[in-house]
Amino acid sequence: MRAILRTALTGAALLTSLAVATTAPTLTLAQQAKKAEVIVRAKLGTSVEVKDGAVTYLVYPLTVTETIAGDPAQLPKQEGAPALFVLKDLADVPALRPGLEVVALLYTARLDSPFVGFNQGFYPVTDGRVDAGTITDPAKLREALVAARGTP
Repeated sequence: MRAILRTALTGAALLTSLAVATTAPTLTLAQQAKKAEVIVRAKLGTSVEVKDGAVTYLVYPLTVTETIAGDPAQLPKQEGAPALFVLKDLADVPALRPGLEVVALLYTARLDSPFVGFNQGFYPVTDGRVDAGTITDPAKLREALVAARGTP
């Protein structure tokens, strides 16, 4: 009986650790800014599907309107221009659509999602406003990101 109970508890502990391992911690804006390799304000273009071996990405070309940090030339490219590569059918991806203006905190490596903090580094700009916690002015968001990184 003890062996069965021990096996059940071990299995439950394993399942719990797997669930914790797949949950990304919520990052503060400052933590996101420090982790980001590139931070841009940009407009998304129309996505295209791109196959890379057995993996399919939805690729959104970026028209960068402002570079806040890093070098957008380091981002993956589609037809020679910076682009967001997002694994097709990935759950919990922000709502991406052509023409959407965003402030994006990005990794430069091609991953399942390029957004810092497992899709946390994504801030749509709608009617001149952004939703970044208590920050709604894109210029104030820029200031907060630059201050968090400690760079001018």
